[in-house]
Amino acid sequence: MTLSGLLVTGMLAAQPAAAADPAGYQNVRINEVTSSNNDTVELYNSGSASVSVSGWKMSDDSFSPQSFSPSSTTIPAGGFVTFNSPKGLGDADKLVIYTSGGTVVDRVDWATDKAKPAMARCGGDGTGAWVTATTASSFGAANASGCPTSVPAASRVRINEVTSDGSDTVELYNGGTSAVSVGTWKYVDADTSHSAVTLSSSSPSASSIPAGGYVTFNSTIGLGDNDSAVLVDGSGNTIDSVTWTAGAAKPSDERCANGTGWFQTATTATLGSANSCTGSTGGGTGGGQTGQLLGGGGSLTSGCAPEAPSGTGSTPTGTLAWPGGLDVTIADNVCAFTTSTGPEGRDLSGLAFDPANPSVLWAAKNKNWLYKLVKSNGKWIPDATWSATGKQIRFAGGSGEPDSEGLTVGGNGHVYVTSERDNSDNTKPKDTILEFDPAATGSTLTPVHQWDMTSQFPQLDTGDKDDANLGFEGVGYVPDTWLTANGWVNPLTGAAYNPTNYPLHGSGLFFAGLEWDGSLHVYGLNSDGTFTTFGTIATGKASVMDVTFDAGTQRLVATCDNTCGETHTFMKVNASGAIVPDVTYGNPAVMPADNLEGFAIAPTSTCVSGFREAVWSDDGVYGFGSGSSSYGHALYSGTFPC
Repeated sequence: MTLSGLLVTGMLAAQPAAAADPAGYQNVRINEVTSSNNDTVELYNSGSASVSVSGWKMSDDSFSPQSFSPSSTTIPAGGFVTFNSPKGLGDADKLVIYTSGGTVVDRVDWATDKAKPAMARCGGDGTGAWVTATTASSFGAANASGCPTSVPAASRVRINEVTSDGSDTVELYNGGTSAVSVGTWKYVDADTSHSAVTLSSSSPSASSIPAGGYVTFNSTIGLGDNDSAVLVDGSGNTIDSVTWTAGAAKPSDERCANGTGWFQTATTATLGSANSCTGSTGGGTGGGQTGQLLGGGGSLTSGCAPEAPSGTGSTPTGTLAWPGGLDVTIADNVCAFTTSTGPEGRDLSGLAFDPANPSVLWAAKNKNWLYKLVKSNGKWIPDATWSATGKQIRFAGGSGEPDSEGLTVGGNGHVYVTSERDNSDNTKPKDTILEFDPAATGSTLTPVHQWDMTSQFPQLDTGDKDDANLGFEGVGYVPDTWLTANGWVNPLTGAAYNPTNYPLHGSGLFFAGLEWDGSLHVYGLNSDGTFTTFGTIATGKASVMDVTFDAGTQRLVATCDNTCGETHTFMKVNASGAIVPDVTYGNPAVMPADNLEGFAIAPTSTCVSGFREAVWSDDGVYGFGSGSSSYGHALYSGTFPC
């Protein structure tokens, strides 16, 4: 599927657990449904433990709860069960799932023919936006294969805040780039005997939500201490929902981060404006359970001095919620990257999975060190067979101290590293790309080739070390096959890119990210030490900290740290043959807002239950600060859809 189809929206979670309700039932979601082909329903377990569905029931808009026969009475963690509706499902209908104790688990509504061939969550099983699928062939498996290339603008509207303090107000937020009319939309609560009520009859603040704007309305059916709000469009299609527990919506239950995150109880209601996010977690659920930051701990070692983040900026308008799992694991040992040239023990920057061996993660440390990392007991550690302490890198001739920032693995299996300065003279820029053969022996590596682009960036040569430090921050190798298959137009000729015109460049081009202005600079790196400059690409970001090509999504990814609100912009080739931004995602909400300069996504060959690993690196190993479990750690591991 294309990345413009990856969108996380909320979903209806469970009512408060009764005695008869099984453990973990709140993690079960309706994931796909068809009103043809035997009226099949698929349930997905987004939790970390199996859930019993024995004795569960379902209803639609005309029949009372009925028992059904699932393909299995237990849903494993990250797994699916399917069943055929015992009473049939109509062209325009609704589906409600109940536990054996009668608690509402999840609900979806659809208009005429929207469930033909199927209605499916797209953008992540259990979490994505409800859209009409292109096929109904993914029952019992991940939905990605049947998802369309894009979702409606309405799917970017989220329930953003809700209060049950007597005013019973609901706030909607439009995270998209265009206005959405909500004049005919409706809502309903958890009481299945209630009919949906129109927003227009509920004192809405407006009938249309501008891009990045809000609309509020007062529920006329009341909102209780343990309740839900389900939002449907004028045709009856489910848009978003949230469920909260006793007291959680007093004074309000709000998404944190605003418009994209998970619900928490607020200390102050902020209806009609950005959420304050100063309350406590664990209030309500919308789009799934609140994520957790797992692992960490340990004492700082000598020479390890974490550095607080700097340069924090706002998240760009239109940024979407992280489409992968909510939980994040601290994935390294405390102070694991302290070196003789980086005694502060920080500055782990660029990351890249080895396409030929996805069990290997390459990492660059700013003070001229390269690491080959492998997994051990769930953590990324230096590969002792390569070097247990990393290897120092030098410029050509064995001199200098490259300020190594980004890295990528080329088509020849070599590791390419960017440097923005020589740390032995850090007031002068030295924007270079260095090629290293990882099979070379010794504790210090010198480049096979080196390409120097410093003269292209005179704005960095001011004699100020801070300006010199704003050069090549990341680099990504992009295969020629992707550029030609997608019709990339060569800026030098104005015609389709033809790799054979550049016989010395290898099998792909290199996209270097400039921290100065967030631009990408495209190079063909020739085997004779020369290079071809193919121009500049705008990412729409203030800065770029890492660049990677992801074959799974067929996108080039430009990453920015807290400077741009911890975001990742996925870029595509458009119909005119230009590389342009497609969609931007934030990080999982549980992660700190630090100088997270490195980002890598594992190849799809590693996928398990529809997800693969994503890894971030912290340039300052600060985490959430002194005393936190993340203090002194550099690597975080999460999941990204396949």
